[in-house]
Amino acid sequence: MQTYIALFRAINVTGHNLLPMKELKALLENLGAENVKTYIQSGNVLIKHNEKNKTMLADKIKSAVKKKYGFEPKVLLFKKKEIEKAYKSNPFPGGEENPKTLHAFFLTQKPGNPNFTKMDEIKLSTEQFKLIDNILYFYAPDGVGRSKLAARIEKLLGVAATGRNWRTVQKLVEMVNEAN
Repeated sequence: MQTYIALFRAINVTGHNLLPMKELKALLENLGAENVKTYIQSGNVLIKHNEKNKTMLADKIKSAVKKKYGFEPKVLLFKKKEIEKAYKSNPFPGGEENPKTLHAFFLTQKPGNPNFTKMDEIKLSTEQFKLIDNILYFYAPDGVGRSKLAARIEKLLGVAATGRNWRTVQKLVEMVNEAN
């Protein structure tokens, strides 16, 4: 069985696309997932599954959610080595001291033509970002809520993304290491 971290985009946000983790766990188990563990309500799930093709498994999950709940979330799947690489590749180690200031935006694919010029124009002087493969690292020491860039990252990259603060990334690594 393959261990995956599944990141769901835009569920349980401001009363929209509600999907309780207990129900999500049951849905995933009905799709053949084992050892399902969730972390907080924003769609962070560890699963073990026989499916080796991440795209096929993500499509099965999205379809099952749509059938049962009426909406189709983006689902990004990462293998253990991918989530560990994302963690180890952090270009802003200073942000680890306050993990709410450091975010990893997991992208559906590596952007073909990101608008780095516009990103540089709208970011605050204290903010930093770096794209490594299909992850955009974003350090916002003044807080993400005040950032114009954080609100526009997905549009300026040109690909779908789901962001996680560094505390969540650390927890996902911990979960995947405990599972193996």
